[in-house]
Amino acid sequence: MAKTRAQKEQSVLQIQEKLSKAKSVVFADYRGLTMKRLSDLRNQLRDVNGEFTITKNTLLERALPASSFQLPVSSFAGPTATLFAYDDEISPIKLLVKMLKDAGLGKVKMGFLGAESLDEARIIQLSTLPTKDELRGQIVGVLVAPLQGMVSVLQGNLSNLVYALSELQKQKGGV
Repeated sequence: MAKTRAQKEQSVLQIQEKLSKAKSVVFADYRGLTMKRLSDLRNQLRDVNGEFTITKNTLLERALPASSFQLPVSSFAGPTATLFAYDDEISPIKLLVKMLKDAGLGKVKMGFLGAESLDEARIIQLSTLPTKDELRGQIVGVLVAPLQGMVSVLQGNLSNLVYALSELQKQKGGV
């Protein structure tokens, strides 16, 4: 059943709202993906506060001028799905690229990180970066390493003292 003009206008407003909230946006060709794979991807994206929607190109073209994203109109050829990342900019992109690679179907068209336009190669490069949580873990590891070294050095001195005292005790005829 065809959408009425009011429904289409409502869809454009919803897309504009999602674009304004998103920290990164990726447009992908989803041809060949099964509904099961799309559902699995959507469920995984919900966990990282992302959203993957199939978007009609004409509605997307009408919504983009009101956003900070600038695209040539010819950018949308063929079916388009849109990934909106709301919190972490990279985690949803990683999930999308991994799923497309595992399926061997579909491909990333283009996207935005903030207001910066990204091509397919740049999006794939971004998907190889560690997530914020992984980076935080690495930073904590780097900060804790000197402290762990200091603890082991101090602990070594104490064990050497205990060893020396036990040797003195043995020399003096103790147990």
